[in-house]
Formats: sequence, C-alpha cells, structure tokens
Amino acid sequence: MSQVVAKNSEARARLSAADWEQGALDLIAEQGVAAVAVEPLARRLGVTKGSFYWHFPTREALLRAALERWERHDEDEVLGQVEPIPDPRERLRELFRRTSREMQSHVIYSALLRALDHPIVQPVMSRVSQKRIDFLTIAYRQCGLERKAAGHRARLAYTAYAGFLQLSLQLGLPRLSHEEFDDYVAHTIATLIPE
Repeated sequence: MSQVVAKNSEARARLSAADWEQGALDLIAEQGVAAVAVEPLARRLGVTKGSFYWHFPTREALLRAALERWERHDEDEVLGQVEPIPDPRERLRELFRRTSREMQSHVIYSALLRALDHPIVQPVMSRVSQKRIDFLTIAYRQCGLERKAAGHRARLAYTAYAGFLQLSLQLGLPRLSHEEFDDYVAHTIATLIPE
C-alpha cells in the first residue's frame, strides 16, 4: 500500500509547467484572474508549493505563461485550422462555426475582459484582439470588400463575438437552447459574410 501512495505522490510532484499553466487557465475560467494564487492552485493540483517554484519564480510568471498558452491555443486551434481554407467566405463560415464551439476559450476570454486593468492581461488581450481583427479584415478583403469596409466588417464581427459572450457569461441572460444557438450562429454567418 505504501508503494502506491509513494507512486501517486511522485506522479503529483512531477507536474510539468504545462500542467500548472492549464491549472491556472481552469481557475481563471471558473473564478477569474484574481483567483490564481500559488497555494490554492497547488492544493487543487494535489502538490506542494515547492512543485510550483520548480517551474515558475512568481505567480506573475505563471499567469504570463498561462495566458501565452491560451493565446497560442487560439492561434493554433482556431485561426491556424481555418487559415488554409482557400475560399475566404468558407474560411469565415468555418471560423464562425469553430468559434461557436470553443466554450472553454470563451469563458477564459470573458474572464480576461473583466481583468483588463491587470498589467499582464491587458497586453495579451490587445494582441489577441488585434490578431483576430486582422485575420477577419484580410478575409473580408479577399471576399471583395474595400479596405475600409473590410475593417468595419471585421470590427462588427468581433464586436458581435465579444458582445454575445458578455450577454451570456457576464450578464447571465437566459441561455439559448442548442437549436436557438445554432439558429443564431447561422443568422450571424448569413448577416456578416458577404455573398
């Protein structure tokens, strides 16, 4: 029995930096940026604070690494997956469909919007937002919109995304059923993607 306990303790002690980063992101999604603290996170992960300091010198270093991880995931798993689609309209449609399914990322995004006054959060959110708007602008330009109109449409699409999250996650308005949400996504696609 003591060998099993020793093996479980050893496995917990070998958490990687990525494990701590994901733990921090999960905590941000559940309780916000302010909840990310070394001791409660260590308890949650079933390890000692010493494990944390093996990977990160400070809470701020963990927060920075976790947000960079979230940012890379956004680029790789969302934008990176749709970027190769040659038809810009289909690229936008697929982006909207994929974005509508990335729930954990949305919850983190919403929590980060509430923490824009944090010096580590603000630059990450600025970069992420600018990358997303640039991506949308390029796609709209490739759909045939002039530069200015493409920029306006990109901001409108991004505002629809951020606004929907605020209505749903921060204001707690009644949630849409699956059917209603699918209809909303289809309407958004029809409204924001030029024919």
